[in-house]
Amino acid sequence: MTGCYIPNHRCIDNAIHTFAGMQLRLICDNLMEQQGYPEPAGGAKITPAFNLPSRYVLHTVGPVISGKVKKHERELLASCYRSCLGLAAENKLESVAFCCISTGEFHFPNELAAEIAVQSVKKFFRLQTGVKKVIFNVFKDLDKNIY
Repeated sequence: MTGCYIPNHRCIDNAIHTFAGMQLRLICDNLMEQQGYPEPAGGAKITPAFNLPSRYVLHTVGPVISGKVKKHERELLASCYRSCLGLAAENKLESVAFCCISTGEFHFPNELAAEIAVQSVKKFFRLQTGVKKVIFNVFKDLDKNIY
C-alpha cells in the first residue's frame, strides 16, 4: 500500500503515489503499521486522494501470477474488485475508476483479468448500491481493445 519504491518506474502504483503526494505514502504507512502486517491480496482500504483529482483512493493488492493462473488467484482478483466496490458503497461514492489490477508487474493475463473485472462489476451492480458508474481506466491499447 505504500507504493512502488523503484525511481521512475512506470507502474500505476508509482504514478498514484507520485501524483497524490507524500501524504498518501505517510497515511498508508500508518495504516500498515496499525494493521501490523502487509496488506493481503483481495482486500481493500480507502484513503484520501490528497493531490489527485478525486476525493479518495481505493487500495487493493492483486494476486501475483507465476505460471498458469490458478482458481484461487482468479478468486483473489475478483475479491479485489468486490472489496473496492464494497468500500465505495460504504463511503457513499457514486463512481469508481479501476486500473487493470494485477496485469502489469503482477503478470495476470490481460484478457482473463478483464473478464473477471467486468463480471465482478456486473454482479456488484445487481446489489443496487449508490455506486452508479465504474470506469476501467486502461494504459495499453491491448487493454482498450479487450474492454
